[in-house]
Amino acid sequence: MEIYQLRTFVTVAQQGHLTQAAELLHLSQPAVTAQIKALEEEVGMQLFERSAGGVSLTRIGQELLPQAQAILGAASGIINHAKQLKGQLSGKARIGITLTPDTLKIGPWVAGLVERYPLLDIQLRHGVTVDVLNLVRKKELDAGFYLGKNPYVNVSTVKLAELPFRIVLPAAWAPRLAGGLKELGKLPWIGISQFSSLSKITAELWRELNISPKKVAECDHLDAILELVASGVGVALAREEAAQAWRDAGRLTVLPDVRKLAELQFVYPSDRGGDPVLETLLQELLQVWRLPAVAA
Repeated sequence: MEIYQLRTFVTVAQQGHLTQAAELLHLSQPAVTAQIKALEEEVGMQLFERSAGGVSLTRIGQELLPQAQAILGAASGIINHAKQLKGQLSGKARIGITLTPDTLKIGPWVAGLVERYPLLDIQLRHGVTVDVLNLVRKKELDAGFYLGKNPYVNVSTVKLAELPFRIVLPAAWAPRLAGGLKELGKLPWIGISQFSSLSKITAELWRELNISPKKVAECDHLDAILELVASGVGVALAREEAAQAWRDAGRLTVLPDVRKLAELQFVYPSDRGGDPVLETLLQELLQVWRLPAVAA
């Protein structure tokens, strides 16, 4: 029995699908199938039930899963301890960022890391929130920032804040809402790319208001959305702080009656918990955000 076979067993159990597990493990599906078959032959019992929708653990598979996870955790602990014994922290940290740098407090966070850990190779990659989450899930990024609720069991999250969003509309459109919030459904809206979690937040807001407006444009850049609204293109959802600044400049109107909150999360692969680099990233970030320290 090999560690890589146990890792495959645990990943397949978590995903419930051979193809998805193969993607996460960077293996072909036949290779994953062969490893599971070899493990089943070694233990002498079937570990998974196959169906058209995927795979599920048998009773014996359910019994063995916690032990397999414990073995992988112990192996990871040995590696992490060996890294700590080397002395000064070093390694690569690939971090996905989204929203705006000031919102994430990227500047003071990275400045502190560079000053205290000069051997740490920090790589920042910008993307829309859903892309960042998927790249973290696939371990193509070591960590990142995500706006919304995390749907993946193999991704851990630390909540940093709840960001408020407001409905914004062109300054001249305010009289068009004299009939109440239901009038929002009759106005054109600026849609958000499906690859941005702000799209889901906007859809939730529409359901709460019981409206189904027409989208006249689509954009995934927050500042560009505000510019489109100010130019009279349509209504949109925007960060409260930015929306109020544009309102104070007389460029648009902020609807006073609706406020939508979205969770800002720091996300990382669950099996990286305890890794010295990841733990350092997280603890330094929490200090910048003035939040209590947690174990990665």
